[in-house]
Amino acid sequence: IIIDDADHPLIIKVASIPAAKLQVYFLDNEDYFQRKYVFNDKNGKFYDDNDDRAIFFCKGALETVKKLGWSPDIIHCTDWMTSFVPMYLKTTYKNDPIFKNSKCVFSITENDFDHTFSSNILVNSKQLDVNDENLTHLAKADYLGLIKLAATYSDLVVKTSSDLKASVVEAIEANAPRHILAKEDDAEILDTFHNLYAELAV
Repeated sequence: IIIDDADHPLIIKVASIPAAKLQVYFLDNEDYFQRKYVFNDKNGKFYDDNDDRAIFFCKGALETVKKLGWSPDIIHCTDWMTSFVPMYLKTTYKNDPIFKNSKCVFSITENDFDHTFSSNILVNSKQLDVNDENLTHLAKADYLGLIKLAATYSDLVVKTSSDLKASVVEAIEANAPRHILAKEDDAEILDTFHNLYAELAV
């Protein structure tokens, strides 16, 4: 996967959950993911390259699906780390037979941050059919920009809490073609998503 004009190896690891008859695929890279902490270092400082890590993960996930030859009906993205996937689906992969019928759902949780990335996020997130106009939401290179980007290109945005910051709710409502509230602690959440998936996949 190319980030900042450098090749970064994508390592795909496979595991399974026998009881659920489910395979799980993990994406790995020594530079981006082999760290003791997830988004912040031991002192609580937000990693400066979290934007590159997100871009790598999004590109890597879509390329993994292509390599495995899947044609997903629904691609469900969760939180800012996956914000680039909806845009890539509507630009770079819009004519790819693997994704031509795929619908994208984006869930947003209370996982915001105050960090501002460098302007490199605009350069590093580009790839085939992605231009400056597609990336206008990233002008400030911040959390809200990532949410606006994901909301704009998703078929459906799911707010998983009624306690999201007002600025986040406004960003979703102003940019998402469709959005709903489906709380994570709702006893009927599985039925809700089953019905949504069935509707979107038609």
